[in-house]
Amino acid sequence: MLKTNSVVALFNQHTQAEEAVKQLQQDGLDMKKLSIVGKDYHKDEDVMGYYSTGDRMKYWGKSGAFWGGLWGGMWGMLFGSAFFVIPGIGPLLMAGPIVAWIVGALEGAIVVGGMSAVGAGLYSIGIPEESVLQYETSLKAGKFMLVFHGTPDEVTRAKEILSDSAASDTQMHMIDAPVGAR
Repeated sequence: MLKTNSVVALFNQHTQAEEAVKQLQQDGLDMKKLSIVGKDYHKDEDVMGYYSTGDRMKYWGKSGAFWGGLWGGMWGMLFGSAFFVIPGIGPLLMAGPIVAWIVGALEGAIVVGGMSAVGAGLYSIGIPEESVLQYETSLKAGKFMLVFHGTPDEVTRAKEILSDSAASDTQMHMIDAPVGAR
């Protein structure tokens, strides 16, 4: 498992998540350490998943302007993009390192009992199981999830920014911090 420090923020609307991404970028945080996941309302259940870590993904989904901005516009630096239909959650679009975490969990058969592939990807970086289950439930309910990972200082700075945003919930998961500071 590749454990890392992270902060996770949940948003009710993609416009709120978009504003938070802009603020993180304006504050100089490395956008290659940011991931975003959101539900897509495309109903084609035949699609099992599509991901790309090189070329930009061509599937835009219902919220085309939002995802198009992340994948090809000013945030085109979010590395990797994916569309997965996750059993129990539904169609999800995502961008950033989380794509590699999920693919790694799937390829390594790290899926933990009761978790989706998204959950297994989050769990593989050290996010506790109870938090993972909360995030999966939030995604199923249509929320957008931002995950920023990095050094303790970077994650603390990102949490401060995200705490001042329209996030409905923001949690830090520290691996490098002393046990009492988590």
